[in-house]
Amino acid sequence: MQLRRLGRTGRELSPIGLGCMQFSNTGAAGRFYRATAQDTATAIVRAALDGGVTWFDTAEMYGGGHSERALTTALREHGVKPGEVAIATKWQPVGRTARSIPATIGDRLAALQDFPIDLHQIHMPHGSLSSIPAQVKAMARLQTDGKVGAVGVSNFSAAQMRRAAAVLEGEGLALASNQIQLNLLHRNAETDGVLAAARDLGVTLIAFSPLRSGLLTGKFHDDPERLKQVLPIRRWIGGFGPRAIERTRPLIDELTAIGRAHGASPSQIALAWLLAYYGDTVVAIPGASRPEQAAELAAAAELRLTDAETAALDARSRAATAS
Repeated sequence: MQLRRLGRTGRELSPIGLGCMQFSNTGAAGRFYRATAQDTATAIVRAALDGGVTWFDTAEMYGGGHSERALTTALREHGVKPGEVAIATKWQPVGRTARSIPATIGDRLAALQDFPIDLHQIHMPHGSLSSIPAQVKAMARLQTDGKVGAVGVSNFSAAQMRRAAAVLEGEGLALASNQIQLNLLHRNAETDGVLAAARDLGVTLIAFSPLRSGLLTGKFHDDPERLKQVLPIRRWIGGFGPRAIERTRPLIDELTAIGRAHGASPSQIALAWLLAYYGDTVVAIPGASRPEQAAELAAAAELRLTDAETAALDARSRAATAS
């Protein structure tokens, strides 16, 4: 699997990582997925590793450390040693000041069972009682002190990205990443300045929800009754519903047809498009609730679409999102 550099750091990552929000089990994030048993999480991580995945994204907010512990428990059960894979986690800013960034780093390392934090991210730009510059400076000190490998942000606008990058530059550091929603049905980064800012600054965009909460898998188009099995909050955020199914059907049909030509699933083609269309600026972190899903999604990094296939999906995507 050809690796991609994380921002301007020397760290290289597989184009597809594993998002670990599905390991939350409790708290607000736990409402998005049904609980995942540890043996299932362990099997999912094994499948991802076997598929060439070299990094994992988790967060403090994902079950208050439950996701972090489930991930690193799985890694240890497979004999993976600290430092052999990359781990990205996130500080939860809501209702906190920047002082909690250094105050909670010990909790993060404890939840990660002493696996190092290769990328520490500010989970969102709002909710903190401190300014963005104050938060970024606190993150910078962690990197300078060797407690984290790099600093990233999540859900930041173009202006907020540039502000964070400027603060880090003043500390002799560089902003590594911005984690945003990016997929065939959500391409706001192209028009809101985030993609342009990322390319200008040399920042990696980490695409969360690269399959639009499962809508791009095609399984709901094949059997709309399956929508009833999706937890309400995911249905709402993913924009699931009969009208969405019909509006996106031509795109799913295109994904399916191209998939047949490659012996691949619509999910794999959607991920392959994301990696091809945006190039080295983007890496993706699909989640997986079963090991076979993790294996399938990891394999998408090896697919190579033709220019015509990439263009056809671009056109179908724009038509599906035009309204």
